[in-house]
Parts: sequence; C-alpha cells; structure tokens
Amino acid sequence: MSGFVDKPEPIQVPGLVHLHTGKVRELYRNEAGDLVMVASDRISAYDWVLPTEIPDKGRVLTQLSLWWFDQLADLLPNHVLSTDLPEGAPADWAGRTLVCRSLNMVPVECVARGYLTGSGLVEYNESRTVCGLALPHGLVDGSELPAPIFTPATKAAVGEHDENVSYEEVARQVGAETAAQLRQATLAAYSRARDIARDRGIILADTKFEFGYDGDSLVIADEVLTPDSSRFWPADQWEPGRAQPSYDKQFVRDWLTSAESGWDRKSEQPPPPLPQQVVDATRAKYVEAYERLTGITWS
Repeated sequence: MSGFVDKPEPIQVPGLVHLHTGKVRELYRNEAGDLVMVASDRISAYDWVLPTEIPDKGRVLTQLSLWWFDQLADLLPNHVLSTDLPEGAPADWAGRTLVCRSLNMVPVECVARGYLTGSGLVEYNESRTVCGLALPHGLVDGSELPAPIFTPATKAAVGEHDENVSYEEVARQVGAETAAQLRQATLAAYSRARDIARDRGIILADTKFEFGYDGDSLVIADEVLTPDSSRFWPADQWEPGRAQPSYDKQFVRDWLTSAESGWDRKSEQPPPPLPQQVVDATRAKYVEAYERLTGITWS
C-alpha cells in the first residue's frame, strides 16, 4: 500500500468546485471555468504523502514557480491568469494560490536530464541507456551527460510510480507532431533554466515539466523548476561517483530509512510523523533554494 497516510478533507469555498486532491495541490474550478490551484505544505516520500507538513513549503513552490515562469516567458506561454485570492478563500491561501487557464493536458511527464542519477542511473547501469537512448560507457552517479536528453515518463496516480518510457512510445500515445513539440519545449526550457541556475552556483541535474494545449498553443503548466520537480545540487560540492547533496527532501528520505524512524519501507505500514529537526532542516533547504535561485530574501 501507499498513498496518503491521512487524506485531508478539502476546504469548501463558495463559488469553487473541488476537483482533485493531489500529493501537494488541491485543484478547484471557479465559476468562470478557470482552474484554481492551491499548493499545500504536504510532503511525499517513497510514494507516501506523509502525515507531517513542512511550513511554508507550498508558498515556496508557488513563488518559485512564478519566478521561473517569468524567466521562461519568451520561450513558452504559461497557464497563470492571476495570483489573486478567490472571494471567500481562507487567508492561508495567500501566496500559495494560482488561478490558471484550463488546458487540454498532455498525459506525459516531460523530463529533461543533464546529469545521470536516480532512475536514469539504474537503467544506465543495466543497459547503458536511459529511456532507450544510448549513452557513453564510464558514466557514474552525478556524471554530466554529453548533452541534455528528453526522458519522458507516464503520469502515475497518488501512491504509484511514474514509469519511464521511450520517445517512440510517447509518439505512439500522443502523435509524432505533439511528441516533437514536447521534446523541443522540454529541452529548451531545461537549457535556459540550467544556465540561470549555474550562474547562481547551482546545478540543475534534471527536472520535469507538464504541458497542455490552449487551442493549438503548447502551454507550460503546473509547477516548474522547484525542489519538488527538480534535482538542484550545490555546484561547489558536485563530485561524480557518489550521491550529491541536494536542495530537496533528502533529509526526509534519510530519516525515514534510518533506524531512528523504525519504519520498514518494504512493509505495508504507513511512515511515522517526522521529528521537528527534520521538518526544520527540510524547510530551510526549500527556502535556501528559493533565495539562491531568485536572489530574493524569503519572508
């Protein structure tokens, strides 16, 4: 089993219809037919949405996404219409709410990798490929790839794994023209973000995007280039051949798999609440990523 340890009850707001509870976001539709996305402070690990929240996490994700949308604006349109709070929404929604265009979403996780790690490393060690793309011999955990690659995945439900697929499979599912558009847009956005992050002393190892269509226009949607959707590494600590320190929920993963947590990842038991020191350290990493990337002090 996996999924939510304690699935939350969505807040009801007059004029909004609740559509979906995701790992982090609550999704509503307003009376105009626009989507209202609210980023919670929930955190997930090992396919579980944990019972402990990370304060300010949803606001960090939202504000960082907005900053990145601005950096990518000349490359791709995005789905954001407004950051105004819907009438009657709780005050806690401030800073974590986006009113967005409703798009015809493409059912593909569009992943770009510039460095080898994670599930890509697992496949590479087995076959010297990632999503069917052949890579040079001799790469190790953290190696920079000769050029960024497009490694798509299927979208999974809460509690399930995304599954890496080949480009050819994406073309079969969504059509050759759409697949080509997705690959081009993903690699262009990754390359822009990689260069921006590098100037700030951060390596963008990989990231995933979601796209939808507004008529015939491809639009970038959901969150972009956050610690939840990307691997950010401090450049001055990069050392291929080992796991890299990162700006994400590594503190959470490390504690859950430690003897201290008492949790058996292979069991069907849900993970326990996080101790305060893990919560504080994880919040600090999210804030540090925001501040280093944007140059703006978090408040």
